[in-house]
Amino acid sequence: MKKLFVAFVFLLIPTIFYAQSAFTKFEDKTDITSVIVNKKMFQLMGEMKMDPKDKEAQQYLNMVKKLDNLKVFTTTNTKNANEMKATVDSYLKANPLEELMRINKDGQNIKIFIKSGASSSQVKELLMFMDGSGKANTVLMSLTGNFDLNDISVLTDKMSLPGGPELKKAAAKKQ
Repeated sequence: MKKLFVAFVFLLIPTIFYAQSAFTKFEDKTDITSVIVNKKMFQLMGEMKMDPKDKEAQQYLNMVKKLDNLKVFTTTNTKNANEMKATVDSYLKANPLEELMRINKDGQNIKIFIKSGASSSQVKELLMFMDGSGKANTVLMSLTGNFDLNDISVLTDKMSLPGGPELKKAAAKKQ
């Protein structure tokens, strides 16, 4: 029985750490632009002093305190775009996320997936993939934490994230 338990633990370990390392391989590629923001940076951003009368700024500060990790990768290189697509596909097989929205706009396919939290608007993970197919930037964005989907538009505006309008539509659709 002990051997069975140990074998089971070893089988689970890769799936536990897969979420943290699935997209790490794109961080140092020369044809991929990457933006990585970790929990410590979000904590520091959350401690900034802002005008208490500025409700949007306060909403932004409250949101960033709830975030753990943001990874954004963009490329126009077809080979890297195909590798990003394959990685997203295998990630979704290993970590089933709910498809929130799918958009085909100007030949660019955009898919947004979430892992829900305690309530219907709470999100633990948001994954967006914009397939440029050589015509436009291919964008992969992973956002983790425990945040409200309704607040995502504030984050995309303040951080000028790619796919911001699509994320706003997804948040409105989820309501």
